Amino acid sequence: MSRDVGIELSEDLAIGYDRVLARVASSISLGEGTHYLLARNGRGKTTLLRSLAGVLKLKSGVTGVRGVAQFVAEDIYYDKHLTPKSILSCVLPKENVKSCLEFADKVELDVSKTFRELSTGNKRKVSWLMAEFSCLPGEGDVLLLDEPFTGIDSHVRELFMEYWAENEVGVCRLVSCHPDFNSMKIESALLISEGEICATSKDEEYTWGELKNSLV
Repeated sequence: MSRDVGIELSEDLAIGYDRVLARVASSISLGEGTHYLLARNGRGKTTLLRSLAGVLKLKSGVTGVRGVAQFVAEDIYYDKHLTPKSILSCVLPKENVKSCLEFADKVELDVSKTFRELSTGNKRKVSWLMAEFSCLPGEGDVLLLDEPFTGIDSHVRELFMEYWAENEVGVCRLVSCHPDFNSMKIESALLISEGEICATSKDEEYTWGELKNSLV
């Protein structure tokens, strides 16, 4: 049986640095599955993820993270002389290494190159693979993914999304991103607009084209 996983945001929660960037309008609860974090630039997406990870102190309110949380920042750097294969083989649970390297091949990541030889998109793939394949059945994982699609082409992005759809049990993902096509389906999302953090209705499915005009 999988451990209960999820994210809780209290009604009075506020995030920011010197000043408040955004507040939660009404208490929010996210369970297992994939939830998108959508907002225009500078509205607080990364700040919210960092706050959930405990990297930043909340301005007010409380968060609850049920499970083992991982914050995957937009820019993560490894020793420039190491290859993705050596990085992943050293860090991941032994039983997950083979399937991880197989998926690396599927998303066209050359695991024999050194980290410094990789493009921005391929560096992002290393971090994504590290997070996803560190998850163990039944442990209950919360993945806070900051802009995982940066430098990623549409084909690989679709492979990421297919993987999420096939591996939802026991994992709660909060994914900040800037969708680039209006037809992208979004079953669950947190929106930050006009300084307010709110969740989409759990009873409806949206597209990016429907949601983007509500962001200010």
